[in-house]
Amino acid sequence: PREPSGEAEFAQRIDPAREPGLSAQQRQHMAQVERAQRQRALQRRLRSRNLLLALGIGAVTLGVYGYTFYSVSQERFLDELEQEAEAARARA
Repeated sequence: PREPSGEAEFAQRIDPAREPGLSAQQRQHMAQVERAQRQRALQRRLRSRNLLLALGIGAVTLGVYGYTFYSVSQERFLDELEQEAEAARARA
C-alpha cells in the first residue's frame, strides 16, 4: 500500500494485541525484538555515563596529583633545616 505522498510505509508501529493477523509466535518475536532494542539503548546510555564518570575521576586524580607536586615544591622547611645544619657545622 502506498500513502498519498507516494512513499511506502516503513516501520509502522502496531499494537500486537490488537493486530488480528499475528500468530502467537510472531507476537513473541516482536516482544523479544523490543526487549533487545531497549537493552541496546540502556547500554548506550550506561556507556556514555560511564565515560563521563571515568573522565571526572581522572580529572580529580590528576588535580590531586598536580596539587601535591605544587604544594611539595612550595615547602621550604627542609631547605631552612638544611641551612641551619650547615650554619651549625660552620660554627663547630
